[in-house]
Amino acid sequence: MLIRKATADEMLRLWGYQNVNHASPTAKFFYQNISSGNAVFWTLDHNGELIGELYAFLNIADDKDFADGSTTAYLCAFRVKKEYRGQGLGSKMMNTVLADLKSVGFRYATIGVSEERNKKLYNRLGFTKKVKDCYIDPCAMNESMMPVQDEGYCLLLKSL
Repeated sequence: MLIRKATADEMLRLWGYQNVNHASPTAKFFYQNISSGNAVFWTLDHNGELIGELYAFLNIADDKDFADGSTTAYLCAFRVKKEYRGQGLGSKMMNTVLADLKSVGFRYATIGVSEERNKKLYNRLGFTKKVKDCYIDPCAMNESMMPVQDEGYCLLLKSL
């Protein structure tokens, strides 16, 4: 099992798109941010199959509470394929990403969470300070490439 940085094209394939021209607005947003260096796509690579993903956005221009480009990064879309869960792989990937962010000068990481079971996981990983309640997802885009409304979640913070 290899935890590594991946490319924007790999993200598109993982999400089921042949190219960015056929991608959803959210996939285009992720692709553009990875390509420009404003987001880093981390994956769990199992013999060439991408079985996990985690994205670190370095700057969220519309809301600096998420990521400010210098001290705080925003983590999102953290997933591990169901058949590989419960083996500690997600925690290893999260810890690798957090260590990398710290090594390049970030002091904090934020993550959004709505489900109680995920709150327990993120608390265990050190995301214990609630920043605020959120009702807009800054990384999910509509057809006009504007952030979409969300049912509600809380933004948690961890010191690195």
